[in-house]
Amino acid sequence: MELSRIQFIFNRAASLTFVKKKLMITSLVLAFCGLLVVFFRGLAIHASQWILMSLTYLPFFLCAGVLLSLGIFLVRIYHDEIKQKPLIYNKVLGNSSGLMLGASYFSIPIILSYLLLWILLGIFALLQEIPGFGRFFSVILAFGPFLLNLACLLLCVLNLALLFFVSPIIAFKGLNRVAVSEVLMRRLSGDLFSNLALGTIALLPLVAVAGFLLLAAFLTGSVGYVSEHPLQNVLQWFFIMIPFTILLSPAVVFFFNFAAEAHVLASQQKQEAHDRAG
Repeated sequence: MELSRIQFIFNRAASLTFVKKKLMITSLVLAFCGLLVVFFRGLAIHASQWILMSLTYLPFFLCAGVLLSLGIFLVRIYHDEIKQKPLIYNKVLGNSSGLMLGASYFSIPIILSYLLLWILLGIFALLQEIPGFGRFFSVILAFGPFLLNLACLLLCVLNLALLFFVSPIIAFKGLNRVAVSEVLMRRLSGDLFSNLALGTIALLPLVAVAGFLLLAAFLTGSVGYVSEHPLQNVLQWFFIMIPFTILLSPAVVFFFNFAAEAHVLASQQKQEAHDRAG
């Protein structure tokens, strides 16, 4: 994969990131996701560690389904922008509504897998509370919670990969699961290193911006702007969430712009390789 081509698609994706309507729509969707996170975080106050784990991971997986639908819409908008077609957002939304609704169901197997892992982790927590034998189980079976927590983190990575690789495939190919699986397998089996490198490039702005915003939120709490009352705490998170989502929206738009570019680039390279072989 040529560096000049990556540079070109990166710059083109960045140039079409700061579009007012796209940023506004993305901010509204992120605000909805932020409400879910704040709601679950409010429920997690004074909860046990087992419940806290569920209320930490579950909104992430729920938001991933919403973001997948958003990604399909943004990829289709970006495709029309590249082709310099006249953009009517309501028309694109109407044509994409079926795909967006159906795509959200791709997150259901991941959510069910997480709930299964959470239940298994709860079993280990119950074994630890058995009088007399609990300490023995917590030592001997320590590898169990470790592997379960590792699996939860891997599900988070899988969700990010789903957003990057699957959203452009659904946007261009539709909801046929067999076709989506075939295109995805062909892409990943062709040049795994290049695909992972492109995914990393797409994530860099998102991770950098989210890191700075989380650091700012942490510093805000460290200097005393945190209430001890649970309701006031939740309200503070809510009002912090509003600028958080607005500032994060350009990185999300760029992520899906670059995902569309990477998908097209991978298809072009595969076709060029096929032509050379022929």
